Amino acid sequence: MNTSLKILIVADTLDVDASSGAKTSLALVESLIACGYDLKVLHYSRKEIPIDKTTTISIKEKKSSIYYLLAKIQIFTKRILGISLHKKTESRRGFSYTHTYDVASIQQAIQKENQDQYDWVVALSYAGSFRAHMALTKLPIWHRKFIAYIHDPYPQHSYPRPYDWVEPGHQQKRDFFVEMSHSAKYMMYPSQYLGDWMESYYHKSRGKAVIIPHQIPDVIVSDETPDFFDEEKFTVMHAGSMMSARNPMALTEAFCVLTEENKEFKKDAQLIFIGNRSVFHDELEKISKNYSALYVHPGYLNFDSVLSMQYKTSVNVVLEAKGPFSPFLPGKIPHCIKANTPILLLGPYKSETKRLLGDAYPYWSEIDDVLMIKKHLQHLYTLWKKDKNSLTLEVDTITDLTYYFSPEYVAGQFKTL
Repeated sequence: MNTSLKILIVADTLDVDASSGAKTSLALVESLIACGYDLKVLHYSRKEIPIDKTTTISIKEKKSSIYYLLAKIQIFTKRILGISLHKKTESRRGFSYTHTYDVASIQQAIQKENQDQYDWVVALSYAGSFRAHMALTKLPIWHRKFIAYIHDPYPQHSYPRPYDWVEPGHQQKRDFFVEMSHSAKYMMYPSQYLGDWMESYYHKSRGKAVIIPHQIPDVIVSDETPDFFDEEKFTVMHAGSMMSARNPMALTEAFCVLTEENKEFKKDAQLIFIGNRSVFHDELEKISKNYSALYVHPGYLNFDSVLSMQYKTSVNVVLEAKGPFSPFLPGKIPHCIKANTPILLLGPYKSETKRLLGDAYPYWSEIDDVLMIKKHLQHLYTLWKKDKNSLTLEVDTITDLTYYFSPEYVAGQFKTL
């Protein structure tokens, strides 16, 4: 691989227990190291994150900023007086005081670096943070080397239907993104459909797209799983946030009906939901009282435990919102590909995950099609019953997919820049 590139990484966070975005950012950093590139990593994780074969620097807060003081006053006002000023502040300014002094902290750390020493600077973010991106946008000297990694649509009102979020200060956020898309040399996306989608909103970014999917993390998968995970059972598992649009109720209904109709299935199977609480948790927990095969984890579970279960489960579930289009590539997809177990994909016909798995992929359904979901579960269970080790990811392009999520593919993309 090409070992000549020297790259500065600026990341909002690399703490894998903080967000799914941090997991994908860290995996990308590890892939760039595997490519043989010379990396230096600045990150705002508020903790030390050592990474083999590279230098990592945890960026310190710039507490001398007036915005730091204003942010602490807001926190004090909320905690002591019960008055939240956050929404008003963000509606007026576009960004919270905390966001502003965070950006200043990151910007100060970047200014200590000599831009002549690097071929590229890559900004990594999570959710709607984009602190690293804003810091680099404010530093024109870096723009000709600036690669902006875009994890999700931004701002929130850019999400496709059925998402209908409009966050405070959305116009100022959009103005920032217009400026950033003009400043960046390249816009890096984990998904082909996401790149197309964002270019339809931000015309100045057209022709700048580079597609580098979420990477398969180079980690040792633990053999240990939590007590509630029975490795001897036919396990169907959804790991990750369901948010408000990723409705699991059709999947739950299909599973519960099968337990009523098939005594063997009831004895052999378990359906597990892992992730932070959502609007569906109360109902799922209520249903679980009558169906012992349904397990709903009460909240957060550490990354290592989730990864171990993803590799040992019989079926990994991917839930996507009910709508005409899903441009997202879920961060867990590379894990599921490497695990080589069936993915039960529940979402729109046009989605990035379905594009990768191919039109002939057998285990796809709309998220609310109870009968089709039940049919898939029954078929997968029948295969499992015949041979518990027979379940694999049934795609014709598994070799191509493994390459697509590899450092070799990343190196190929960087060669084109």
